[in-house]
Formats: sequence, structure tokens, C-alpha cells
Amino acid sequence: MPVCFTYHLIMVSMMKNKEESQQRKNKRISKHLEQVNLFAAGIDIGSHSHYVSVPEELATESVREFPCFTGDLNRMADWLVEIGIQTVAMESTGIYWIPAYEILEERGLIVLLVNARHIKNVPGRKTDVLDCQWIQQLHTYGLLEGAFRPEEETVALRTYMRQRETLTQQASDQIRRMQKALRQMNLLLDNVVSDIDGVTGMKIIRAILEGERESTVLAKLRDGRCKKDEKTIAASLEGHYREEHLFSLKQSVELYDTYQTKIIDCDQAIQSQLDKMDSKGDKKDLPPSKKVKSKNTPKFDVRGELYQMTGVDLTCIDGLNESSVLKILSETGSDISAWPTEKHFSSWLGLSPGNKVTGGKSLSGKTKPSANRAAAAFRLAAFGLLNSQSALGAYCRRQRTRLGAPKAITATAHKLARTFYSMLKNGTEYVDKGQDYYEKQYHDRIINNLKKRADNMGFELIAKDISMLEMSKT
Repeated sequence: MPVCFTYHLIMVSMMKNKEESQQRKNKRISKHLEQVNLFAAGIDIGSHSHYVSVPEELATESVREFPCFTGDLNRMADWLVEIGIQTVAMESTGIYWIPAYEILEERGLIVLLVNARHIKNVPGRKTDVLDCQWIQQLHTYGLLEGAFRPEEETVALRTYMRQRETLTQQASDQIRRMQKALRQMNLLLDNVVSDIDGVTGMKIIRAILEGERESTVLAKLRDGRCKKDEKTIAASLEGHYREEHLFSLKQSVELYDTYQTKIIDCDQAIQSQLDKMDSKGDKKDLPPSKKVKSKNTPKFDVRGELYQMTGVDLTCIDGLNESSVLKILSETGSDISAWPTEKHFSSWLGLSPGNKVTGGKSLSGKTKPSANRAAAAFRLAAFGLLNSQSALGAYCRRQRTRLGAPKAITATAHKLARTFYSMLKNGTEYVDKGQDYYEKQYHDRIINNLKKRADNMGFELIAKDISMLEMSKT
């Protein structure tokens, strides 16, 4: 075979191999920009109108504007279904997205609610049309992830719980106004009772509004459980009465009573909604609780309803009570399959340590800012553990010594969230091993670390004999 022909075959083979290699590389790279959602739409949510962008191949007018009226939202949904749209991405703008989300979901479309920070457009190009086109383009290539939204039953429970929280806050505002009116008349009721909205406080306030001014008579309304005696209470109720302050006090009491009535109505709606949810356990199997109910806990068997909903007693976790568990479950639901692991769950809550790293150097480990209501409940529970004699309480105090109170509360809330997730996922019971167990575990860990360091440096760590040391001193 001629040399030139052999050389030609070698060159052709090399060129062919190079082309095949380049094709394989192109194939790998093209997967990163593969059009995952061909029938995808993007919506820029507004307070007056929504801008909708669809692929140009599906409609002659690829961008349309729809007002926010219900009829227009239905026409928008009809148009999207008619042209064959299967999935929609929209920005979470205030509460304006909720009607559009619900209507589109009812029509069978897959709706993704995305964080506004994840779809920032190029600076200098900010219009409603460009925004909806940018959302549609990102969603087409599968570059957007939907935010967590629980099932419809949990959404309803969450709405009732948030309404109850609002009513409770407004009732607390009226208590502060009652206290202000009393202080302006120099009636120091808050100095002798723990809560002016308690049994003793409200009896005295209502008697004042009915016209009673004699301090000794008012002091006799004292409940038997009150720690202060009648003489002390009578001295605190010698005030300087004025009509304008009595008027403010009267209106605050009336508003407080109204809010209490509305809270009772809200509790009935919450109980009714809990009865509608799937049952995973029988509350008859639940042993009595040793924890004391908080004052603001709904006036029904919350613990039993929660056990029936989840199949585990989450109120056994140190720091968590009936109200906090109910609040957390109203935000997350009892089905935690949306988070594959406890790390995903903690990250969604915003309780995981940050991982801001550049150039191989960790710049910050701060947790990301979050307005998550479930995370706030975990943090509040962690704060209540600072004086607890449990293992979690000892852990929180140890972290406070090391990191300071704010970081210690976040770290303890992180541990609470992981325990909460594990119990829900595995159906396990919570067992508190106590403060002594944690301290012994911490002590053993320190000793083991010291032994390793001594061994690495060529030394041997020997425990000191306290009795021999005392004998040598004498």
C-alpha cells in the first residue's frame, strides 16, 4: 500500500475520531440548555393586571395582558388551556398571585410559584413584558423551582391559624391599652397581679367600670390563688379616677371581649378542619401529658387532634407545646415528603448554617434571613429551653456560653427541627435522656479529643488521682 494513501487513511480516521469526540462534548453541553418544558408559560403578577408570555409557536400573540378581575382570570386560564400550555411559572408578588394560582391549578395546570430573587432580569431592562418573557424562558429550560405549598386541607388550616394569631395579637394590644388607662389613673393593678387579663384582674376592672371606687371592696375580688394579700392589692387600687381614662378603659375591655369571642369562633373552625384531615393514629392510645397548657392554647383537645393527625406525640419534644406544634404543622402539614432529608427541611426553615465560600475560604456561616413562621415557632421553643433541665436545655446553655444567646437559640432551633422531622418521618417516640446524660457525653468527648491530641504530640494523658493529691498536700 502506498505511503501517501496510508497517511491519508490515518488522517481521515483522526478527523473522524475528533468529530465524534466533539459531538459527544456538544451532546453533554447541550443537556445543560435542553428545553425541558416545551409547553410552558410565564406570568408577571401585578396588582391591576397580569402579563402572560407563551411560546411564539403556540399563539400569534405570544404576550397578552389580563386584568385581575375574576372573569379575566378565567379567560386567561381558558386561553392557556386552549393553546396547550401544561405548566406555568409565576412570581410570588404579595398576595396578588393567590387567585391566579388557585384558578390555574383548578384547570389542571402545573403551577410553580417562584421566588422573586431567583428570576432577576438583566439590569436596565425592566418592563412587565420583558419580565414575563424572561420567566417563560427560564421555565422552558427548567431553571426554576417551585416554592413549597402544602395540600389544600393544610392551606385551610394555615389560614385559620394565621387568623387566630392576628386576633390574639389584637387582643394583646387591648390589654396594653387597658394597662395604660389604669396607669394614667395611678391604679397599679399590674404590680400586684401577674396578668391583668387573669381572673383577679378582670374582676377588678369590670367592677371599676360598674362604678366601684372603694379600694378595699375591689381587693376582696382577689382570687384565692393570687400571691398578694388584700391589703397590698387595696393599696395599689387607690387611684385618681378621670372620666376620659375610664372611657378608654371601657372601650378597650369591650374590644378585648369581642376579640375573645372571635378567637373562640376561630378555635371551633380549627377543630372542625382538623377533624377533616387524614387520621394516622387514635387519640385514645395517647397517655396523659405532664406539660401544663399555656393560656393561649385553643380550648379543645389539641394534643389528641395532633396525635390523630400525625400518629406521633410531637408535644413530648422539650420546648414544644400544643400551640407551637399546631402552628408548625399548619405551615408544613403532616406529609413531609416534599423534603427528602432533615437537611432539606432545615434549609427550607432557614435554620441551617450558611455556606458562603469563595476561593476555598469560608466567608460566613450565618443563617439566611427568613420570615418562615414555622422557624419562628422553633426559635421561640428554643428560647424556652434556656432554663430547662433536659438534654436540649443543657445543649442550649452550652452553645450560649460558646456562641452567645442569639446563635445558641438558632442552633437549638435547628436541633429541634431535625428531631421534629425525624419523628414525623419515622414515627418514632421522643426520649429525653436528661441534662446529666448530655453533660457526661460532653465530658467524654472532651477527654477523647485531649487523648488524641496528646497521642499526636507523643504524650500520654493520665487521669489525676484526687485522693493521692490531697494526701501529698497534707
